[in-house]
Amino acid sequence: MVQTKNNTLSQNALSHLWHNTNFGVWMLLLVLFCAFVYVLRSVLLPFVLGIVLGYLFDPLVYKLTKLKISRTWATILVFVLALLLIVPVFVWFVGKLNDELNLFISAMPAYMAALSKKIMPLLDRLQAYFPSLSAENIKETLSQNVSQTFQFSGKLLQSLFKNSMAIVNVLSLVLITPVVAFYMMRDWDVFTKKAKDLLPKKSKKDLLKIFHQIDTALSGFIRGQVSVCIILGAYYAIGLRLVGLELGLLIGFIAGIISFIPYVGSITGFVLSIILACSQFGDMTHIIAVVCVFLIGQFIEGNFLTPKLVGDKVGLHPVWVMFALLSGGALLGFLGLMIAVPVAAVIGVLIRTGLQKYQKSNLYLS
Repeated sequence: MVQTKNNTLSQNALSHLWHNTNFGVWMLLLVLFCAFVYVLRSVLLPFVLGIVLGYLFDPLVYKLTKLKISRTWATILVFVLALLLIVPVFVWFVGKLNDELNLFISAMPAYMAALSKKIMPLLDRLQAYFPSLSAENIKETLSQNVSQTFQFSGKLLQSLFKNSMAIVNVLSLVLITPVVAFYMMRDWDVFTKKAKDLLPKKSKKDLLKIFHQIDTALSGFIRGQVSVCIILGAYYAIGLRLVGLELGLLIGFIAGIISFIPYVGSITGFVLSIILACSQFGDMTHIIAVVCVFLIGQFIEGNFLTPKLVGDKVGLHPVWVMFALLSGGALLGFLGLMIAVPVAAVIGVLIRTGLQKYQKSNLYLS
């Protein structure tokens, strides 16, 4: 009898979810949207990047409209200022990064030879405790395979650096992305108003609340985390160069650009910096200086940058972030990596909202 009553309550709750909230319609639209993105993944990158840039600069355009400037002129002003600031910095940075990659490839054999000389005494001591280990085989592996691996990695990075624009279609990025970004900035209010008008009237209030939470999460990532990555990348690059590390700019760029993955950016940059510092320098002073650069960077990120620029807006667990990146990259390639965390943030909001609804439903209270 109790089992029958529970089954009836469950069926009623599911029926209410399906009919009164149009759950089936929303799920169908979600499936169609995912299929659309997957089928057109090869051409969506410039449009997605344009939408992201429009979303990123929309608050600045909005502030200018408060000064009695028309939306079109405010968009033009922000667009021109962004081009004047971003393009020269981008060209300079690309040139410097290319120089660092060339240095990485040419200097890596020397670095690995110096590192091997410092590791060999440790291997000899290790063999004293484990006689079965062949020191000669280990030395040969380090001198040949490791050096070749690093050379291959450097050439791969340089190849990706030079050919990535061809991979993602440079013409579409250069020609389409700025146009999409301009119209998104100019017509953002129009798009949002039309989207609100299309929402179902009965559930409009709840949907607007969900969209507000999604906007908060996305702004926390796109505007906040991107700022953190740029600031950290600049800090690590400048700090490592001041220490004297020859590849400081490259390592700082790597550490900064992947800082949106919790702990991965700082750990990767730290390990690479220590390895290169051990190879390049023969004293502990420079190694301690490198350690200090990353300790200070982590202190600044944890106590100032992330709390002020991101806060708890995104609310994503590090494991969920890494899963989203791996899944996005496997499904959609570069486009998937670009949208993985924002999509994960949206899914997180929807799951939290769904759990709140579930805890108020008859299915949970029965």
